[in-house]
Amino acid sequence: MKITNKHPRSMSGFSMIELMIAMTLGLILTSAILQTFVGLKETYEFQEEFSRIQENGRFGIEFLTRDIREADFWGCNGDGLGKVRNHLNATSDAVFSFTDGVNGTNGTLHGSNRAEDLPDTLVLRGGTGSGINVVDVPALPAASLKISDNSGLKEDDVILVSDCSHGEIFQVTNNPNVGANANEDNLIHGTGAVSEGPGNATQNFQKIYGTDAEVFKAQSLTYSIGATTRGVSVLLRNGVELVEGIENLQVLFGEDTNDDQSPDYYVTADQVTDMDQVISIQVSILISSLRDNLTDTNQLVDYNSGVLDSSDRRIRKVFSTRVALRNRLN
Repeated sequence: MKITNKHPRSMSGFSMIELMIAMTLGLILTSAILQTFVGLKETYEFQEEFSRIQENGRFGIEFLTRDIREADFWGCNGDGLGKVRNHLNATSDAVFSFTDGVNGTNGTLHGSNRAEDLPDTLVLRGGTGSGINVVDVPALPAASLKISDNSGLKEDDVILVSDCSHGEIFQVTNNPNVGANANEDNLIHGTGAVSEGPGNATQNFQKIYGTDAEVFKAQSLTYSIGATTRGVSVLLRNGVELVEGIENLQVLFGEDTNDDQSPDYYVTADQVTDMDQVISIQVSILISSLRDNLTDTNQLVDYNSGVLDSSDRRIRKVFSTRVALRNRLN
């Protein structure tokens, strides 16, 4: 009787040629996947940095625009600083300087390529916030001011009191909540020592301010460009870091020489004839990505009437705006 083997013959393995073909196909597929991943990662990083540039640029312009619009506000006094007396002690700290409503400095020129000029600075001064009413007429120009209760003011604040004819800038030398009658805050402006700030050189006001006067916080803001501890360029306001990535700030002042409420020209700070005639300010910021190697080649950027040829491969973008000084317009 014939016996049949029920077990199938063992299968043989892949040949060397088949293995090499399989490995080659696997490498091609893996390479394609890696290239796709790297491409998607680069696109994501580019879009992320570009979005951050857009966001930081809008923030920087928004801060500048808001403060420029509010500059040179001295209450309802239409004569500006000409009728405002500064009682603060003289100091080198620009925060306590109230010599003019707007000012600035022009950065060092860089030959014929204006795109490489050093950053400008912009100085903006004036009262800020909602007016707080004077609620009682003082007996003497040196007497304290009684103002609305819960004013939010505190000791060492620098204050502007103004009516429609005159104004005074002084530092509060007491706790406004102490020593006041019910429903009133009390502002003393003595000439003694203060815990912080310049203090007052004089105490007597130009006049006695009645209940038609209002009180505001007085501020002096300086915008400039600096660097963080990590070496990242940043927009500064009074030395405080505001927006990262801003490499340059260029400022032009629109001067109205014929009083027609329209700028006749825009010039740098050192070319302004009279800062009191400036009614508009143009600001331009250059912002870059925090990451490098985002582009295949270095980027050429039109900025400040020149062309910036950077030595890196960061993304850069320019944001510009012109803002009217509404407190100087009739």
